[in-house]
Amino acid sequence: MRDDLSLSYAEIGLALSLPNLFSLVVEPLLGVAAVTRRMRTLVIGGGLAFAGSIALFGASPTFVVLLAAFVVQYPASGAFVSLSQASLMDLEPERREHNMARWTLAGAVGAVAGPFLVATFAWLGLGWRPLFLAFAFLALGLVLLVRRAPAGGVEDERPRVRVALRALTRWEVFRWVFLLELSDLLLDVFLGFVALYFVDVEGTSDAVGGLAVGVWTGAFLVGSALAIPFLRRFDGLRYLRASAIVSGALFVVFLTVPSTAAKLVLVALLGVVNAGWYPVLKARLYDALHGASGLVLTVGALFPLNAVLPLGIAALAARFGLGVALWPLLAAPVALLLLVPTRGDAKGSR
Repeated sequence: MRDDLSLSYAEIGLALSLPNLFSLVVEPLLGVAAVTRRMRTLVIGGGLAFAGSIALFGASPTFVVLLAAFVVQYPASGAFVSLSQASLMDLEPERREHNMARWTLAGAVGAVAGPFLVATFAWLGLGWRPLFLAFAFLALGLVLLVRRAPAGGVEDERPRVRVALRALTRWEVFRWVFLLELSDLLLDVFLGFVALYFVDVEGTSDAVGGLAVGVWTGAFLVGSALAIPFLRRFDGLRYLRASAIVSGALFVVFLTVPSTAAKLVLVALLGVVNAGWYPVLKARLYDALHGASGLVLTVGALFPLNAVLPLGIAALAARFGLGVALWPLLAAPVALLLLVPTRGDAKGSR
């Protein structure tokens, strides 16, 4: 996509950051509306917009059109995907970490299948555009499944909204949303730049850059599968602290070791070790919101680290090179070590 549309580092950073800024306006309203009986309507409407944005990706002739597709997709994904997740979390509050691990595994399967399909279409000489159009029809099929689900609702909307908004002022909510956003530095942000790192910093071929993406997503899939039985038996907070130490050490070695093969191995290890971060942190955020699960959209929009982090990395890469720009990603494991409570502290706060 970069080569087809001749994208610069600045444009890549803008495409990853501007949609988040747009979501800051839309998603707080969606989150508040989601604690009322409008939840299912929001999910269906978001699904239709999500499918439309994917079709726009496939038809993008210029960077401006591609950017418009990103801008539509981010809040649409919030309504379609995030509110579906919130509904799942409300079904079994006592099993949130376990169900989040299952949710993450399903996403990891898609993350592996997606690049594989892109590579297959490229190998067949079909390009990436027809695949995005096919994905748009798949998304429409998912919307039809949602329409057949039974509708739930909350009759007394005003008190529910007032109680939900008060939840946003609590330290416990801020702690988990901050860690959730910052942890993305060694998850999606790292994944977004890893192919460019191998090509531009290590001087490898485009194929090796694509291989690095495949290695990370494959390892993340394995880690997500392992997280399901692991989180059923062990405390999620201890896992966060231990994995932060391991992932920080692995990332330092990744940036300093000279061997490309060793770097690929380290990418795989990072994918496995970090796979449980998102489900544990997201489950703790749902716990902190005390039943107002739809407000996850709102708190995420009010603490918009994901809106500026990719743009900041891109700006550093343009000024100092991508090899230097990736060092700030260490803030993710450091923050987990500093802010994740011990098991006893967590029980006391609840």
